[in-house]
Amino acid sequence: MNIKINGEIKVLNQKINLADLIKNLGLSCDKVVTEYNSRIVSVKERETLVLEEDGNLEIISFVGGG
Repeated sequence: MNIKINGEIKVLNQKINLADLIKNLGLSCDKVVTEYNSRIVSVKERETLVLEEDGNLEIISFVGGG
């Protein structure tokens, strides 16, 4: 299954929900904002949102600093 993540095509071996994909990418669910197919996805919805073929996902990470 192909999905575009932050502008790059990635191949996934199986369907996966958004929360699991975020964890597999080594990111923390509470430190990112996600947009899937031009719609902001809430933290609660990530567990039930299953990514589909040719979907478009944007993940924005918060970075601290001073």
